[in-house]
Amino acid sequence: MNGTCHSSELTWPYWVKNVVDAYVGLLLALGLLLNGLALWVFCCRVRRWTETHVYMANLAVADLCLLCALPFFLRSLKQGAEDTLFCQLSQGVYLANRYMSISLVTAIAVDRYVALRHPLRAPALRSPRQAVAVCAALWALVTGSLVLRWALGVREGGFCFLSVSRQSSNTTAFSLLGFYLPLAVLLFCSLQVVAALGQGPAAHTDQAEATRRATRMVWANLVVFVACFLPLHVVLAVRMAAGHGAPTPALCYALYVTSKLSDANCCLDAICYYFMAKEFQEEASALASMPTAKAHRSRDSFSVTLA
Repeated sequence: MNGTCHSSELTWPYWVKNVVDAYVGLLLALGLLLNGLALWVFCCRVRRWTETHVYMANLAVADLCLLCALPFFLRSLKQGAEDTLFCQLSQGVYLANRYMSISLVTAIAVDRYVALRHPLRAPALRSPRQAVAVCAALWALVTGSLVLRWALGVREGGFCFLSVSRQSSNTTAFSLLGFYLPLAVLLFCSLQVVAALGQGPAAHTDQAEATRRATRMVWANLVVFVACFLPLHVVLAVRMAAGHGAPTPALCYALYVTSKLSDANCCLDAICYYFMAKEFQEEASALASMPTAKAHRSRDSFSVTLA
């Protein structure tokens, strides 16, 4: 493979190529539709913004940007290993929004943790304005780390990861740190939230059902996060441990498959919007049934503790 891992050098059976093309097309269609609908609901149908609304709207923006960059990113993978401006821009936008999605999912988990485990301090720590500040800081952090990675990559042989063999452990370390640190925070916060929900008294049947629903949602978010992102970063860690030699064919195939798997998070995030935000449920149901009049709920919040 001449030390490279770009997709033009991977040989697949014809039917596998068709499956991959169909998979990418489905991701683009569903992801753009669902995230576009979610962003429209958050911007046009939410009466009073909560902290979680702010985080989820930013998550929808990040997922939409990643999906818009995906076709250009895939095209750059087929153009060879040259570090062109097109390659740098497409892969830069793609990477920035992947790790922004990871950061925002982690921020939502921390917000839940603060609300449940520190209820007395929560009013001072949680507000829509503070959520906006957190999101702005995350965008700046992710963009800044990507610029630093770009500078290191250009100095050490290339920013684009078409040619895996020429990338140093420093650039790979940015990707690993950008995942494993949020993963540790997400695991801690999710387990603490589940424990807190399990300890709470359930005086009414409705409250007990809402608590079970919230618990299932926390577990679902954690499982989706791990299933989408962990395989890719395990492969990257193996690549980093293997050193600077030419990647093996097995490693190249693993990188390709796990990267495609991580893209599915864009659609799965949007599905989570449906279960987390009441406004999204109302609008999605309205679009499905096309009623003549919409019934609006008086409360603008999320179900138990997810707000």
